[in-house]
Amino acid sequence: MKKFTFKGVLDGFRSSAPQPPRVDQEIVETLRPDHFTVAKTFRHGFPFQPTAVAFDPIQHLLALGTKSGSLRLLGRPGVDSHMQHETDAAVIQIQFLTNEGALVTATADDSIHLWNFRQKKPEVVHSLKFQREKITFIHLPLQSKWLYVGTDKGNIHVVNIENFQLSGYVINWNKAIDPTRKTHPGPVVHLSDNPADSSKLLIGFASGQLVVWDLKSRVAEMRWQASEGLLSVAWHHEGKQFVCSHSDGSLSTWQARQQTFKPLSISTPHAKPNKEGKMDPCKPIQKVEWKSLRATGEAYLIFSGGLPHDTAGRAPSITVIHGKTTTVLEMEHNVVDFITLCESPWVSDFQDPYAIVVLLQNDLVVIDLLTPGFPCFENPYPMDIHESPVTCCTYFADCPSDLIPAFYSVGSRAQKRTGFSEREWPVDGGEWNPTPCSYNEIIITGHADGSIKFWDASAGTLQVLYKMKTAKVFEKPRTKSTECSGMEEDPFAVHLISLCPESRKLCIAGASSHVIIFKFRKQEATTETWKLEIPVNYEHLEEGGEYSPDYEYPPRQNIKADSGESRVSFLISFELCKAKNRDQEIGPLRVRTGMQKKPPGFQAYLVCISIGLHGEPSSQITALGINSSYRLVAYGTECSIVVVDTEQRVCVLNMMTPDLYGSADPYQRVPRSPKRLNETNNEDRCRSPTSDQVNGVCVSPTTAKASGQGAGSPRKPGPVKRSQSQDKLDSSFSRSRSSSMSSLENITNESVQCLAFVDSYTKKSDSSPCPTLWVGTSLGSVLTVMIAQPSSVEARLTTPVVLQPCGTIFRLKGTILTMSFLDCNGALIPYSFETWKDEKQDAAKDRSRWKVLQNYIETCSAEARPSISPTTVASSSSAAEQFGDRQFAVLVSEKHARVVALPSQNCVYRQQLADTNFVVKAEIISLKDSICLVCYLSSGQLSAYSLPSLRPLIYLDFLPLADLSFQTSKQGIQGIVDPMLSIWGQQMFVNEDTDQIARTFCFSNRGHGLYLCSPTEMQKFTVSAEFCQSLNEMVGELFLTREMPEPPKESFFRGLFGGGSRPLDREELFGESSGKASRSVAKHIPGPTLEGLNQRATSASSEVSRARDLFVERGEKLGVLEERAERMRNEAESFSTSAHQLMLKYKDKKWYQL
Repeated sequence: MKKFTFKGVLDGFRSSAPQPPRVDQEIVETLRPDHFTVAKTFRHGFPFQPTAVAFDPIQHLLALGTKSGSLRLLGRPGVDSHMQHETDAAVIQIQFLTNEGALVTATADDSIHLWNFRQKKPEVVHSLKFQREKITFIHLPLQSKWLYVGTDKGNIHVVNIENFQLSGYVINWNKAIDPTRKTHPGPVVHLSDNPADSSKLLIGFASGQLVVWDLKSRVAEMRWQASEGLLSVAWHHEGKQFVCSHSDGSLSTWQARQQTFKPLSISTPHAKPNKEGKMDPCKPIQKVEWKSLRATGEAYLIFSGGLPHDTAGRAPSITVIHGKTTTVLEMEHNVVDFITLCESPWVSDFQDPYAIVVLLQNDLVVIDLLTPGFPCFENPYPMDIHESPVTCCTYFADCPSDLIPAFYSVGSRAQKRTGFSEREWPVDGGEWNPTPCSYNEIIITGHADGSIKFWDASAGTLQVLYKMKTAKVFEKPRTKSTECSGMEEDPFAVHLISLCPESRKLCIAGASSHVIIFKFRKQEATTETWKLEIPVNYEHLEEGGEYSPDYEYPPRQNIKADSGESRVSFLISFELCKAKNRDQEIGPLRVRTGMQKKPPGFQAYLVCISIGLHGEPSSQITALGINSSYRLVAYGTECSIVVVDTEQRVCVLNMMTPDLYGSADPYQRVPRSPKRLNETNNEDRCRSPTSDQVNGVCVSPTTAKASGQGAGSPRKPGPVKRSQSQDKLDSSFSRSRSSSMSSLENITNESVQCLAFVDSYTKKSDSSPCPTLWVGTSLGSVLTVMIAQPSSVEARLTTPVVLQPCGTIFRLKGTILTMSFLDCNGALIPYSFETWKDEKQDAAKDRSRWKVLQNYIETCSAEARPSISPTTVASSSSAAEQFGDRQFAVLVSEKHARVVALPSQNCVYRQQLADTNFVVKAEIISLKDSICLVCYLSSGQLSAYSLPSLRPLIYLDFLPLADLSFQTSKQGIQGIVDPMLSIWGQQMFVNEDTDQIARTFCFSNRGHGLYLCSPTEMQKFTVSAEFCQSLNEMVGELFLTREMPEPPKESFFRGLFGGGSRPLDREELFGESSGKASRSVAKHIPGPTLEGLNQRATSASSEVSRARDLFVERGEKLGVLEERAERMRNEAESFSTSAHQLMLKYKDKKWYQL
């Protein structure tokens, strides 16, 4: 007997009902997994936490190393390559193999690496890791293959850079120092050849011990002891003297061929006598360089540091002593390192310096030594991304073609920088030919100081187009106001950016709960900035009260514009609230009033400031959207949603998130702030769910009507009741929550996380799309708001826009991240927009236009404002049954993705995006004339799904979330990785830390994306295999074939008396004759390139051996065949002979004789 189950009955009902046709039978999806390849493409910005710098004087390339182990090679604009060591150890020193297309790096994990950059993508060829000693200094003489390596134990090792094998030649510290010395000299801080005699190696120890080591005789030829700690050494090009910098801010000069107890001279350039007659103590001189000019013979003495300790407010500096002139060049940041650029690479020749590259903690400065006053070169690289910390990014790939010229035209007029050198940028190595790109890319960055930068990111470059400062819209904040606000960051910080590229309307949301709407103008204008102060409404209960679940919450005030008296009473009420807030100084920003002169570009038009009432702080803005066709701006906060009409400059919707549900709210709401209120009437509390303002005046445009319950009737929390629209909710949502998560039933806040304007369907009975606003919340709810707009342009100026919430359509697990809409063919429905038109300064037209609106507001009568009426259906069958589904809504949350057919509201496809982790960023993008969903997960993977079927395409490792933890408040892995991620409730805590990461992580069309890889750098990436194939053509050439200049010629007398440079056969000293080094000192690690070559060589050898074996086998078979053929030939000849003999025997005989 068949067992009866309730599930079986439901299955029977489902099978008996007619099934709608599957979407995948009608829509052909063209994307395949082989269309995707995840790769990092271009890195822009200043290397974060730099540690080392080097320059190739022939190739004119600059190398920068960082604390995280990354390496940047810079040449002419467009030549920029990023490399990363396998370990994250800091780069402590870089040495170029001059004009050979290679460089050596020393890292903090006691390893040295050889990089080859003769190809476009540099690779590590060899690595050598020291196991017993720590590397402190490396030195590679010009055109030498032997690298000197100094260690913390004071020893010097020699490495062959061709095969990265240690030589048996070792200089031990106890043999180098004075035998009478009783203490260890400290680590090696300097190594260099004598310019006049390369067989003499100068060794500097941290304690101040200086040694000239004779490489041939293997003995210490000269020894000196400085009175202070040694930091750096620089030779004069003649090799007779050298200068040292010390920890007490002094410089000492020594004779190279005289062993004396005292230096030739000691000077403290910046020391000044104090009142007691003693010299003030100075800061250490970290580095010194000594260069000479061929024309005049004068020397340049360049050093960093050395300023007095007690100089208050003195900036870090570079000092240039040229002749009798001392020039102190103050820097904005701490000096990390510097290097002097010279015409000649030979240390024994006049160097002829022409520039100084100064690596600062947060900038790269190049000083022109050939121009009087030593001005700086204008940096062509985008090194100022971090001028103010980046707080958000927006990426537009394939944007309108006229957008970049428009931004550049207004930006070039504003950026008139003076005071820079007129000479060309000296770092001009490599070659880059801009490849024509069929589409434009724009990146918009928002910053902590309220500034916004627009960048041209086309063809792999990054160039600033236009800068603007939103702080100019406001008055300078008072310190008291800022402190009262309790804000930890700058009140002008930009959190969200929304741009309509076609209409050039820009909307930004800031840290002070403010929204600024901009219009783009090519010409300067003098206009007034309008302001809206929008109250944030909360539920308030008396202190000390105990409230049961059956408590009747006080009713929300239903603000109606039925009569002038009701409107005036509400205006008075709101003005009282504003005055109270002004007295309490809530909010640090005040908009500049009156006519303001605004430069070309984006000009502020309207400012919306959310203010908290009754002492409540204003909520942070969490979502932002603009639609130029509707002329509406919507933004969501931690507890409400606001919609502003930019045409009439009024707020048309200001509603708490729970009110969007109407009577079908599934949650029990906990009161926001149970504080005791001042004794005021309910009429004076400004708590309307829908209100708007004109220049600070709050006006209600409409009466929100909820089916089954009026907006003004009391609403009490009770058990969750499901409506018909909630039958489609994800059942796993409830099952995933354990009993410990039962507190989620009592929700305090539900923030708006996603907004989308679209012409769509809100009801199953809709026969045609209408303007709607789709709202996604932090609890996974997707709600809709209907928008009723006047049909004519004239009526749009006077007739208000009416918005009415329609309740919940779907609920997903986790926060809603993005929403997009497809047509019946599976193509992305473009958002509606107005094309940009430059507004001319026609004051009369502007006054007449707004006079109509002003007269309408002043003569506003008690006539009821139009509201949205439900669509009437002629027959019992719905529109979906008559016409079929015509749209698909793609809803994506942190856990799931769904494709919903509209207007039937049937879920046709669903996909689980994450299980134990969650989605940090998701976006629907275009790729190869199709669309797909791309997600970045907290576990570090990138995934892609086809649309509309949500078929998985890729799931690849990309970027650990811990690498982006510098943006979180907790600054560590624990702040963003939680072992209980499988519990949905825990993600609410985790996502607070990933909000900032999501603001700077962007996906865009054609498979492009970017993220903030460090506080100062921006990394672009792609998921397009087609783009990866053409990527090599877009990258510049690093290495070019250039001739090495001839070495300096020695005069006859200089060579005769031993003054010239003496050649050294280092191969004889450090080669096989020096013996073998101990294997325990260092371990050789072949690079991936060398390993690949070895594998290919082994494979080729095996193939050759196999071919040889086959050839031998074939030869043997041919030999056997030849033997058989010879045997058959012999047998054939024998048979022929026998036959001939038989023929002769019977030739003359008759038949009867046989």
